[in-house]
Amino acid sequence: MNLHRTARAGISTSVRLSTLLPGFPFLSKPLSTASSIHEFTLNSIDGQPAPLVRFKGNVILIVNVASRCGFTPQYAGLEALYNKYKDNGLVILGFPANNFLWQEPGSNEAIQAFCSTRYHVTFPMFAKVSVKGANKAPLYQFLTDKTANPSTGGEIRWNFTKFLVDRNGKVIARFGSKVAPESPELIGAIEAALG
Repeated sequence: MNLHRTARAGISTSVRLSTLLPGFPFLSKPLSTASSIHEFTLNSIDGQPAPLVRFKGNVILIVNVASRCGFTPQYAGLEALYNKYKDNGLVILGFPANNFLWQEPGSNEAIQAFCSTRYHVTFPMFAKVSVKGANKAPLYQFLTDKTANPSTGGEIRWNFTKFLVDRNGKVIARFGSKVAPESPELIGAIEAALG
């Protein structure tokens, strides 16, 4: 069934993708009805289901990350940002993706080891996902959807794209790869969201 064609024809597409693709617990929310990131469940880097609703009430920075990218040193800045603001309610969520020049080729175990030994990452990391193309993870389908998120939607162009999400799970800002974690622009937006 072509969900896009069906939706254009006015037929409901509220079928759960997990029903169509058993064994993929991260496909837990009908795409046509998601209104916040809290409605998604993805696997943590150690393979356990991690519902994003557990972060409700926090300001969240979602970042697609890669271990072999020119922006990989941003892990250090993200960790510093997390340590500085986590007690105020900031959570950073890292989503490894191998979509751009195969810059995240490793297994989840290898990614976890790299992040913890090289950059001492303590913020939540998730299992590798796709952030573009036909296999785009449902969370990233939502994040990039211009209908659901008119001011922040649009395709991911590179690793370390950042989405800032308010305490209610709504996307409020987007920052490109070149916006470093310590940039005044990003810090100002985070501080404003934290209140």
